Amino acid sequence: MKVAIMFSGGKDSTFAIDKAIKKGWDVRYLISIKPTRTDCYLFHYATVEHTKELAKMLKMPHILESCSVADAEKEAQIVRNIVEKKQKSNPVNAVVLGGTGLQETQLRSIQNALRPLGIEVFASHAGEEHDLVIDEMLNSGYEIMITQVASDGLMPWLGKTITKENFTELRKDSVKYKFHIGFEGGYADTLVLDCPLFSKKLKAESFDKIIEDKYSGHIVINKLTVLDKKEKIRAQ
Repeated sequence: MKVAIMFSGGKDSTFAIDKAIKKGWDVRYLISIKPTRTDCYLFHYATVEHTKELAKMLKMPHILESCSVADAEKEAQIVRNIVEKKQKSNPVNAVVLGGTGLQETQLRSIQNALRPLGIEVFASHAGEEHDLVIDEMLNSGYEIMITQVASDGLMPWLGKTITKENFTELRKDSVKYKFHIGFEGGYADTLVLDCPLFSKKLKAESFDKIIEDKYSGHIVINKLTVLDKKEKIRAQ
């Protein structure tokens, strides 16, 4: 199957690429949409601009466009315009989103936009238990930075990297504050700094926390360094 993958640079869309490769699918290109505003319905806001570096490390064709509207139907039309244009030179059978399928507004909107083109849209690990999915990511070497939060109990996690050691604490907080452990539904967004797919890794040397209110905020990375993995090993 020939697929395009919606790629925010976060854990779920990165894992979607991982899954697609393991299934033997042909990943034709990645689609990233960077909003100019924080209230978009379908797209992550924080750190999406860094997908350019991630795509280079993945060695995959990449399309990065902006979004200035906050309307699910109009946002989905941006995706349709990209895919429809690419169908002429690099056709796909499906567009894959990350996640377990709980992002219903995102899925439904993009499905409706692409249905007239005969293109399927689905979540990469639909129906799976998200805490087990994250366990699999962490055990295989994913470094996952929390870049945006919108929930009680998550502000202390903003800017932190999820590890095998602190994931138990995050699980406890998800039960206590009732946010989804995989953040589906907009509770938080992430940026993958390293994973087995990457030829190199990223390091957020410095970043600012932008606090919007008691429960919401995001980070802006001021200095992002690309590291050779062999250099990382020698440094340890």
